[in-house]
Amino acid sequence: MVERVREDDADMVDTNEMPGMDDDKHDVKETLAAIDHISPAVRDAGDHLLLDQYQGFDVDLMRMYYARLFPYQEMYKWLSYGHDRKHPQSDTSFFARREFSFTLDNDIYIRYQSFKSCNDMESAIRDKCPFKIDVGAVFNFDPSKRQLYQSAGSEKIFAPVERELVFDVDMSDYDDVRVCCKGADVCNRCWPLMTVVIRVLDTALREDFGFAHILWVYSGRRGVHCWVCDQRARKLNNEQRSAIAEYFRVYRGSENNAIKVSLPGSSLHPSLSRAYEQVLDRFFIELILPGQELLADEESWEKILHMIPDNDVRNQLRVNWSSRRQTNSDVDVNVLRWKDLEKCVKASKVKSHAMRRCLDEIIFVYTYPRLDFEVSKNMNHLLKAPFCVHPKTGRVCVPIDPQTCEDFDPMAVPTVSQLLNELNTASSEETSKTVERVKDFEKTSMREAVEIFRSTFLDDLCKSCKAELDAAYMTKVQASSKLPTLAW
Repeated sequence: MVERVREDDADMVDTNEMPGMDDDKHDVKETLAAIDHISPAVRDAGDHLLLDQYQGFDVDLMRMYYARLFPYQEMYKWLSYGHDRKHPQSDTSFFARREFSFTLDNDIYIRYQSFKSCNDMESAIRDKCPFKIDVGAVFNFDPSKRQLYQSAGSEKIFAPVERELVFDVDMSDYDDVRVCCKGADVCNRCWPLMTVVIRVLDTALREDFGFAHILWVYSGRRGVHCWVCDQRARKLNNEQRSAIAEYFRVYRGSENNAIKVSLPGSSLHPSLSRAYEQVLDRFFIELILPGQELLADEESWEKILHMIPDNDVRNQLRVNWSSRRQTNSDVDVNVLRWKDLEKCVKASKVKSHAMRRCLDEIIFVYTYPRLDFEVSKNMNHLLKAPFCVHPKTGRVCVPIDPQTCEDFDPMAVPTVSQLLNELNTASSEETSKTVERVKDFEKTSMREAVEIFRSTFLDDLCKSCKAELDAAYMTKVQASSKLPTLAW
């Protein structure tokens, strides 16, 4: 299916809202030919890079990126989940039933792409050179052949049968917290908000739900994506996915609500208590409070004072902060004022539950993850694939190690032009001497990204998938051995 769609920095595609999703009147090859703006020099060069300095983002760079640097084999190993035709229990149709979508140059959007093998996927990507690749569900049959089952009299319904449990968090949803950036812009002052997301969700998904195979990916610009890939997670229906997403719905803020988070009960839920003690409190005091200058001036502190249910305390703090001049203390003024706020709240004569909980609520409002819940609830949502290149920044959507996520710097993520220049440099330094043959991405900054993908996610996932297939095969063998034999 081919259609033109205006993509405004969207990482997620809602298949339920895509117009004309069953209209296949356009021919893919004709459309691609019409939008092919590849320079003759690049076309003639084939897979070989030109010895120039690359800048920016365009279809020429993407063609070279897909020819030399994209980790096809690693992506195939992940999305085939052991069904690679090598195991006797493998489902040879599994990978071919996965939907991919391509967003091409000039906003041409192609749905229901599917591939029989890794080589098939590589050929299609290199041929079409998508600006963005989205990954969808595994269906009950090949998505590209869905129309064969939609003819009159067919009882077979085209439907998803499994899909990773995914989460999407965008920095733009924190614009009421940030003073350093707005919208799609990010910097190292506000990025700790995404670090909190990774630390809190990763721990909860592992400890509260027992999931083990979790992939975190930088979206390339303003957020992070999470892929939960355990077999249990992939088999969840929409109702179960909604229940898990709602488990993380704490922030309910709006301009009209004084209380922007839901913290029911006389004490915090164990999951929330763990998040507060291990992550939120420290990040709020050390990074977010001073980094976003939450108590630096009247406009900022009024937002926080509005959440304190004691008028006397609010007035006292206004007097304290308005009358005192900023000292030369080494301690940040925002931190000093927070300590003053804590002291006044604890000394308040109002002993209500709301008063006792307000300090926790303030920290949760400014730190707890704010998910795009619709992405997680429906199997039909597509999400941008890892190792794509974001067209607005040129940065690669690299995996993030959740164990060292505090060290992740979005400003240091390589761009496609940087990678191609690194590959050029490496190629020019090679001599006629015999050198160890390595993949091209291993000669660039992509090597670290692919290694994180393998070591923190893919290797253990492949072992788990093999164990599951082994167990299923043994069960099948044992069942067949118990069948009665005929005596002739």
